[in-house]
Amino acid sequence: MAATVDYFFAPQSPWTYLGHDRFVRLARQAGAQVRVRPVDYGRIFPASGGLPLPKRAPQRQAYRLVELRRFSEHLGIALNPQPRFFPVAGDDAARLIIAVDMQDGTDAALRLYGAVAQALWVQDRDIASAQVLGELLSECGLPADRLARSSQPDVQQRYDSDTAAALEAGVFGAPSYVVGGEIFWGQDRLDFLERKLSSIS
Repeated sequence: MAATVDYFFAPQSPWTYLGHDRFVRLARQAGAQVRVRPVDYGRIFPASGGLPLPKRAPQRQAYRLVELRRFSEHLGIALNPQPRFFPVAGDDAARLIIAVDMQDGTDAALRLYGAVAQALWVQDRDIASAQVLGELLSECGLPADRLARSSQPDVQQRYDSDTAAALEAGVFGAPSYVVGGEIFWGQDRLDFLERKLSSIS
């Protein structure tokens, strides 16, 4: 029986970006079903003891930049640790990914998230801009009307319900991959996730 992975993330998370392509590959290799669930970490952090980046201690902020450079170099993935448009709100991008997931399916949503992450962490584009999000839809070959679709109440309802599901599952950071109630937090835990999926498939 194929496993199901709940993929909880924030569109603006560099760690989600660094793990995204590897996660998609290993999920496909394992034949796992992925549920694409961008969620609101502005609600998750207060409930889990986390802090948004600007409120973290200076030494933690400095070490984060060191680790981003290390992982970028180690993985051979391009990343600007201090992009022009960051910090940035990820809600509009999250709702757009959800709208695409609802209308066009998982693969399209995963593809769009990859484009959103590249836009932020490589191309210095503002993912909170409606114009940029429209451009990313076009670049992914997706219908332009998905942008309008993303502002509909049912999309916001899904964003809220997925955030509630993340809290119920015990999620506290991004990315979190949840399989059968077991959390794998961080792109540096993908080896453990791969082993888990191999034991199921």
